[in-house]
Amino acid sequence: MVTGFPGPVMLTSFDEIRRTANRALDANGAAPGIAEECSWACAWLEAAGYDGLAMMADALDETPIEARQPSFRGAYGIVDLGGSSAVFCAPGLVELAEAEGRVFANNVKHGLYVLPFAVRSDLSLGCPVDPGFAIGGKREKNPYRENIDAAIQNGLQVDKAAFDRIYAYSRNILVPETEASRLTGAGAGLTDND
Repeated sequence: MVTGFPGPVMLTSFDEIRRTANRALDANGAAPGIAEECSWACAWLEAAGYDGLAMMADALDETPIEARQPSFRGAYGIVDLGGSSAVFCAPGLVELAEAEGRVFANNVKHGLYVLPFAVRSDLSLGCPVDPGFAIGGKREKNPYRENIDAAIQNGLQVDKAAFDRIYAYSRNILVPETEASRLTGAGAGLTDND
């Protein structure tokens, strides 16, 4: 079977990707609300055939924790992210584009993370693999709907190494097992069965 992945693959669900990515972002310094939104975007990107897991893992590897809550303001429709990853700010970029009609994002890494939010908001998107691209204007169709719906219903194959990298980051949400931690409510693992 040809998969397009460089190594082993695994079958998982859209929701498992979302949950694991959510824990990874939440445990590693993402701004409030970003973990929930961008974990959904990670699963969406994987379902659409993009490397959402690998991009998120790269963002977590490369971005210092203090830079994982970027603030930005548009001036004359231009937002300079100074090399920040869209993994940590994509929803805000799309909200800004909705408010202003169009935004040009400059100096951004992992720009594909903007795509799920732009599609959800029916906004057009320039080339998000470039370090600068436009967001805004009306999107006429959603070419991703069938793939996303199929992945939600049937699961999807992902690069196992990329999933394992995100899973390792998600484990940072756990606290050490001690008597004191158990007394304060700790004890569940990362799944309902561990």
